[in-house]
Amino acid sequence: MASDWLDEFPSMGADQLSALRRTIDGAFRSFSREYGEAVENLFNPLREFLIASERLLTQSPWPLVLGGIVLVAWLASRSRRIVLGTILTLLLIGYFGMWDDTMKTISMIFVCTVVALAVGLPIGVAMSHWDRLQRVINPGLDVMQTMPSFVYLIPVVMLLGIGRVAGMIAVVVYAIPPVIRFTNLGIRLVDRDLLEAADAFGSATWQKMFHVQLPLALPTIMAGINQTIMLSLAMVVVASMIGVQGLGQPVLKAIANQYFTMGMFNGLAIVGIAIIFDRVSQTYGKRLQKHLEVVHG
Repeated sequence: MASDWLDEFPSMGADQLSALRRTIDGAFRSFSREYGEAVENLFNPLREFLIASERLLTQSPWPLVLGGIVLVAWLASRSRRIVLGTILTLLLIGYFGMWDDTMKTISMIFVCTVVALAVGLPIGVAMSHWDRLQRVINPGLDVMQTMPSFVYLIPVVMLLGIGRVAGMIAVVVYAIPPVIRFTNLGIRLVDRDLLEAADAFGSATWQKMFHVQLPLALPTIMAGINQTIMLSLAMVVVASMIGVQGLGQPVLKAIANQYFTMGMFNGLAIVGIAIIFDRVSQTYGKRLQKHLEVVHG
């Protein structure tokens, strides 16, 4: 008898689940047909920003672009070893004919990181001040961080179609949780004695935020930014499946056609860019922490 019940169990809710899926899919398709164009127009400024940054990196003379990236790496890290590694990596990428794809990938990461910071930092600050908001948002962040990356492509393609905008939204949604979490954590870890001292001097709430909490939380926030950049780079490769240009498309082509060398070379280029971003952001975070330790004694 128990055996018969177990045999029937897997299909007990199949009809209800099928009906629920049809209802949700139908509603989403209707919403996409009705409001898809309006939603796409809403993201036009971001699309123009992405196109402008991509043109800047791909159409400018390569020595100028190389010099600009090296200058940013030096100002952030002040490390000759990191700067030398950046130069060698970019020269090798250019020598093997992957410069344009790399610049498109960097522009996508740059725009997605800026958008993620613009959205994620205020949310993280708000979470640090309201425990109820934190309890509401944390489960959503848990879902976002455990959801397989390919799943993010489904709703954005249904709503926005294939192209840059859809890929950018998918990358931002996938990469934004770390900056939210680390901003919230960094502000909450600020020493209470310092906040009480600021209150004693009559500081307003915004003054405590911008002159005490955010400066002291910056090293932790920088760790979140580092993770957001890494996740953006990983998702850009996945987003090549829906038309995002860059190093991900040759990798996808190599998988489809079994081009081992093409996939390996473009994969190594992605690794090189990831190492540059990681080392520069981590070194900047450490420099920032040391500076704050000196300032606050």
